[in-house]
Amino acid sequence: METFRILIVDDEDDFREAIMKRLRARKMEVAGANSGPKALEMLDTEEFDVVVLDVKMPGMDGIETLRAIKQKKPLVEVIMLTGHASVESGIQGMQLGAFDYVMKPVALDDLMDKLRQAYERRVLQLEYGRKNL
Repeated sequence: METFRILIVDDEDDFREAIMKRLRARKMEVAGANSGPKALEMLDTEEFDVVVLDVKMPGMDGIETLRAIKQKKPLVEVIMLTGHASVESGIQGMQLGAFDYVMKPVALDDLMDKLRQAYERRVLQLEYGRKNL
């Protein structure tokens, strides 16, 4: 399977590190950011295909970060991470251009499925864009 670049954005260090470690074990290229501003900074300097973005973060929350990502890099796919109390935020995220949302704690197989689907959509959009230049 083709590897693609994933950015995990979550202010909970243990959760972020655990997900990154588990994705690396599956041969994924993954980086992490502990805040929205840090994620935006990384998107300025590195290429990512899919961003996994926590909704609830101090300061700049996931919805604000999603808006900024979609302005900067409209073809980067974003999967929102939500808790039970913030399902509405996941749905709002999809209305703002997120690919999908997953509930925390997320099963790795479910996350991998969503990551693959998001990556496939990105590839199709990039190919479509090139054909229509």
